[in-house]
Amino acid sequence: MANRFAVIVSCLVCLPCLAGQPKIVVGSLNPRLAEGARLLQSGKDEEGIRLTLLGLEAATSAKDEEIALSNLCAGYTNLGDYQTALKYCDILLKRNDKAWRAFNSKALIYIATKQYEKAEIELVKAEAINPRARSLKIARALYLDATQPVEEAVEIDDRQRIENNQPL
Repeated sequence: MANRFAVIVSCLVCLPCLAGQPKIVVGSLNPRLAEGARLLQSGKDEEGIRLTLLGLEAATSAKDEEIALSNLCAGYTNLGDYQTALKYCDILLKRNDKAWRAFNSKALIYIATKQYEKAEIELVKAEAINPRARSLKIARALYLDATQPVEEAVEIDDRQRIENNQPL
């Protein structure tokens, strides 16, 4: 576990850095935020949210705060706590109106609660910012499945007709 944090928090030092140039930081300097994100991605939403909240308290940059807010928005959405999720999505969008993941999470909330007009509005906003995002394509597909379900064009009758005790 300690090795994983060492990799996440490690810094790359290049030759120009030795000459007084600033270091390039790779990964998060906030291990709780990084571990919370990992847990959220693995489906351990409650523990991921707990660590993300701790990471938000320890955030030292606006970027870390935005990451935490985005992850809380998604984590609470996954748990089905839509009011709390919307709260974090809206806080993030007040800070950064280009946070397409927050629009995506809001769209998923509105799809889950059958508020399809609101879902469409959020999807359009997100797609305007990042039209190629895989998660947006999935959200759009969920929206279309809910609002324009595909009806089967072919019906297969797999019943057997028995004549003279012989199946056909």
